[in-house]
Amino acid sequence: MKLRRGAPRAALALALLPLLTPAGAVEPISLGLAIAGAAASALTGFISYPRLYCYFRECCLQRNDPRAAAALQDTLDKRLFGQHLVSKVVVKAVRGFLNNTNAKKPLALSLHGWTGTGKNFVSKIVAESIYKKGLQSKYVHQFVATLHFPHAHSINLYKDQLQSWIRGNVSICPRSLFIFDEMDKMHAGLIDSIKPFLDYYELLDGVSYRQAIFIFLSNAGAEKITEVALDFWRNGRTREDIQLTDIQNALAVSVFNNKNSGFWHSTLIDKNLIDYFIPFLPLEYKHVKMCVRVEIESRGFTVDEDILTRIADEMTYFPREERIYSDKGCKTVDAKLDYYYD
Repeated sequence: MKLRRGAPRAALALALLPLLTPAGAVEPISLGLAIAGAAASALTGFISYPRLYCYFRECCLQRNDPRAAAALQDTLDKRLFGQHLVSKVVVKAVRGFLNNTNAKKPLALSLHGWTGTGKNFVSKIVAESIYKKGLQSKYVHQFVATLHFPHAHSINLYKDQLQSWIRGNVSICPRSLFIFDEMDKMHAGLIDSIKPFLDYYELLDGVSYRQAIFIFLSNAGAEKITEVALDFWRNGRTREDIQLTDIQNALAVSVFNNKNSGFWHSTLIDKNLIDYFIPFLPLEYKHVKMCVRVEIESRGFTVDEDILTRIADEMTYFPREERIYSDKGCKTVDAKLDYYYD
């Protein structure tokens, strides 16, 4: 890994500063030795001091940074709406894992729910809380099923490539983050190729995977999540009454038996290697309005309540009779704002 050009120059300038002040005459040879010694000392100290080095270049996060969990919590509180289970479980899971200096296996989170409920947003925020560059970090690796694994006849090739990619990147950075999107469109059996990396092995071919994080995103199981949410609503209970225990096991079983899911009869589920199945509840009208408000403010516009309401009203809702939940969540909010704020 190379230092940026500006960094050594800055270190050299700091080293030379005391020597260039007019405090007194110095013999030419002594001055040369002093300059060389001071520059070498400053540069060596600069390179050997990890925090300073990582200020100028992105580094693999080997130890827990307490700011990571705090940033994650703060962003989810401000920008994720209607997902009390997600906020609670994701923050606790990530914080606990980063704090654990003796993890027995990598952290594996599986996020489930309808489109537009916040799955991609949460995975993005997790990445940004750990690495400043977020999804653009060289230590964060994102796979999209339909883009990276499009052909069923190439599964064996994909398996080899996926294993090599994970092995190579974890060898470079133990705290690598892998995000798999569109798990409901992934070919059955493909994801099982990474089973050894998620298991309780101390080392595999000399490499430890215990600090890595895996996040899976899927629409599979959304029907089961909606079923539970509707049951609570029809019984006069709020969505905040829903607990993870009310849904997690049923969700795991639903995903495991879904033939249209990359987790269909997956050994990752069968061997209990997924730490948390996290349900994203369908979003209600009030949550859509919250999304619209935040998006308007993020663009620097003054919130027009009439426009805000019109956008929320233009969304379609289900079930047909009750019209409780947005069928696209907040996914089309950005596009609708383009129409009103051009």
